[in-house]
Amino acid sequence: MSERDVVIIASGGANLASLQFALERQGVGSTVSADPERIRAASHVILPGVGAAGDAMRRLRAVQLDRLIPQLTQPVLGICLGMQLLHEASDEGPTDCLGIIPGRAQRFTDLPGRPVPHMGWNTLTIATPSALLEGLSGTDYAYFVHSYALPCAPATIATTHYGQDFSACVQWRNFYGAQFHPERSSLVGARILGNFLRIH
Repeated sequence: MSERDVVIIASGGANLASLQFALERQGVGSTVSADPERIRAASHVILPGVGAAGDAMRRLRAVQLDRLIPQLTQPVLGICLGMQLLHEASDEGPTDCLGIIPGRAQRFTDLPGRPVPHMGWNTLTIATPSALLEGLSGTDYAYFVHSYALPCAPATIATTHYGQDFSACVQWRNFYGAQFHPERSSLVGARILGNFLRIH
């Protein structure tokens, strides 16, 4: 996969190094950049995210990436908060997001035995076949850390249950999302990243 030119959008997330290491294990180098021309020229773009939706959107707007990202035509993968930012809005704030995928991220409800954030390993259930999920069995585990989630909707291609079903993976045209952290999800995460890198 060495011909892939992967750009990770510099969105202020703290997981950039682990994501780059995960891509290196796929035999692919990556560049972290907020430069619109560099992002536009990439073969694959990853939008990571850790933290609050409002802060992340302010950083994207400051360098006008809120205008660029919806116009991208190459494969784009949003990870965790990055996946939420691809949608219309988040109740966190509340915050208007990039508006690419219909839907609004909602906070989990704190209940006894089900704390928020949802943190740890949980199963993926495949809802719709997708190149992003190729080779997964539907009983695979991924690693989650999040307080907000997207309800199941037409873009949902995999779900996870935490008191309620929510979107674990989405696909909308050339835009893909993983609510979990592939870079921390062992072989399943490696498979997701490898699948994404093979999408043209």
